[in-house]
Amino acid sequence: MARILAFDYGTKRIGIAVTDPLQIIATGLDTVHPNHAIEFIQKYLLTEQVEAFVIGDPKQMDGSDSDSKQHAKGFSTLLKKAFPDIPQHWVDERFTSKMAQQTIMQSGLKKSDRQNKARVDTIAATIILQYFMETNRL
Repeated sequence: MARILAFDYGTKRIGIAVTDPLQIIATGLDTVHPNHAIEFIQKYLLTEQVEAFVIGDPKQMDGSDSDSKQHAKGFSTLLKKAFPDIPQHWVDERFTSKMAQQTIMQSGLKKSDRQNKARVDTIAATIILQYFMETNRL
């Protein structure tokens, strides 16, 4: 089996998470600047097989698209152009950043480590990926 990559898209950082090859566990991989995301993924694909991308779908509390949806769609378009054979899936990302912050608070990390926004983005991507895996199990 191949891995699945998930993205928590932001205009300053993209949190990236990945499954293990058996698609049992979701793990935070890295955080990259949006301008470097395609290059990062290309390098990753040199050593790992990826069967799908999961993108966090930014929504308002009422379920409508948030203002940042256009940026996530632009990222999705870039992914399609660079990796046309890898399917994409969207997952509602409401509350993932809040859940990530709560996870960090409960982890016992020092205050300076808890305030690391890149860590929040990576954990949010992991939560998005975990949700995708749970809702798509056969």
